[in-house]
Parts: sequence; structure tokens; C-alpha cells
Amino acid sequence: MQKFARIGVDLAKNYFQVHALSAEGEPAVKRKLTRSKMREFFANTDPSQIGMEACGSAHYWARELAAMGHKVVLIAPSYTKPYVKRGKNDAVDAEAICEAMSRPDMRFVPIKSAEQQAALALHKARELLVKQQTMSVNALRGHLAEFGVVVAKGVGRVEELLAEAEDTSLPAALKATVKVLAQTLDGIEKAINALDKEIAGLHSQSETSRLLDGVPGIGKLIASMITASVPDPGAFKSARDFAAWLGLTPRQNSSGGKQTLGGITKQGNRHMRKLLVLSATSLLRRAGQHKGGLAEWIVALRLKKPARLVTVALANKLARTIWAIMKTGECFRTELYTRC
Repeated sequence: MQKFARIGVDLAKNYFQVHALSAEGEPAVKRKLTRSKMREFFANTDPSQIGMEACGSAHYWARELAAMGHKVVLIAPSYTKPYVKRGKNDAVDAEAICEAMSRPDMRFVPIKSAEQQAALALHKARELLVKQQTMSVNALRGHLAEFGVVVAKGVGRVEELLAEAEDTSLPAALKATVKVLAQTLDGIEKAINALDKEIAGLHSQSETSRLLDGVPGIGKLIASMITASVPDPGAFKSARDFAAWLGLTPRQNSSGGKQTLGGITKQGNRHMRKLLVLSATSLLRRAGQHKGGLAEWIVALRLKKPARLVTVALANKLARTIWAIMKTGECFRTELYTRC
């Protein structure tokens, strides 16, 4: 059995580069492994600390290697880049990973379970279908507008648009195009509904997701996605760290003791941040119909700041509330936001 102090692994589709150190200051063992030899190599290695970048298939390999008794850590790719000495190849990347994982202040990505990754696959598939739905509706609207068939905007107006197209004498080729797009939209809508049912089922089985559903503006969709995306809220030191991870905190450009803040960083999960901003937008529109600490905070801030700035600030507050609920297991205090 081989024994190593730590091992850096650069992942790929078919070939994996290994950079292993038996001890500090000792020459490294460098290996290029095929997929079939990956398990064999680590099965013949004593339990070691293994580092990988949090990229495609990383969570899968983390679970597989952890099952063999190894301690696996995942590192954000941006955190390993400073340790790349020169050039860019798999061996250099593996060495950089091995060096980065040894830093005492390094931050690691929590490993997701197979169930959490499957739940995220549902959300990503739904997001893709929604984009395809928007593209198809825009194409249908654009083609018919060339022939004077125009209705109000919105996915809910598609039926009205198709009815207008039926009542209008259009060329046969255009009618064939409209028919194909209508069938495509029908199939996409059914697929989205099927995914929504699966997501609702997962939501009902998760206690954490049900707790998050009680937060104003956070429904089953957002609650389920956040629960699957954040396997360990303890990975964040505070609620602000969680909001910063989502890119909802101001970007700093400070120097010489002078603090300079700009717009939000827009780091992290773009889709999750978008959903939180949409939730905040909805709350902002209905804040006057509610009472409580949160409603009063929204109304007071709206009197001083532009609506868009208040929306982002509210999304930040929602993110912090979500982290606190996930961390403590408490329910949202309904007295903070109740209907008048």
C-alpha cells in the first residue's frame, strides 16, 4: 500500500493527473491515470487527504474516494489559480491543487450527496426549458408580427396569439411554422409541469425546504433549490458570508484605510441570485399591504432609495434570513411580515 501525506488530483473526462506528496520537502509522485485505473490507484493507497477542484464530476469522485476511506476536499477553481507557477497543463494544475489544499486558511466546498445533485439536475433542466419556452414564444411573436398579428406580451398570451393567427389569412408556409412552434410550446409546458411536480415532491420530503418556504417571497422552487445547493450552512461563518457567496454584497475597492464600496459583486450562483432578486421585487410591490418589522423596513428604505437598490438590499436580507433558518432550524417569525 502506498502512503501519502496529501494528493492533488486534476479531473478530466478520461485522464486524471495525480500529484502526491509522501512528506513535506520530499519529491512528488506524478501519475497520469486513465478512468479505469483511477479506482485501482486509490484502492492501493492508504487513507490520505485528497484535493480536487470543484468542477464537473468532482462531487461524484469525492463520494467515491470518501467511500474508500480517504478524506476529500473540494476547492473553488479560482482559489487554486494563484498557486499555478507557470504555464498551463494538467500536471501543473494538480501540483497547484496539492499546494492550495495545504493552506490553513483555505476555504473548501461542501460535498453534495447524490440526492442533492439529482435535485439540482431537476432545477437546471427546468431553467433550460423556461429559456427554450421564452425563445419559442419570441420566435412565434416575431414571425406573426411580420404579418400584422400582434397581441400583448407574456407567455399567457400565446393562446390569444394562436387564435389571432387562425382567424387571419396567412401563407401556408407560415401556418406550418406556427403549428410547429405551437406544438413545441405545448411539449415544453407539459415538461415544465412534470418537473414542477417532481420538485414539489422533493420539497415535501425535506424539513429544511419546508422551513424556508415560510419566508416571505420564498416558495417551493427557491426553497428546494437552496436546500440542494447548500448541503452545509455551517460552511459559512455568518449570514453575511452566505450573502457574499451569492454575490449580493457590495464590491470593495479599499486602500489606505479608506473604504470604497461599489455595486454588488454578482459572484456565485447566478440563477439563485436571480430568483432571490425576483422574490424581493415581488415583496417590494406588496409591502404596503403588510405590517411588521420587515414590511416597515421595506417601506422606510423605499422612501429614501431607488426601487432597484431596495430590491437588491431586500434580496440580501432574504439571503441572510435563509442562512439563519438553515443554521438554527427555527421557523420564520410571521409577526415580522403579516397582511394588514
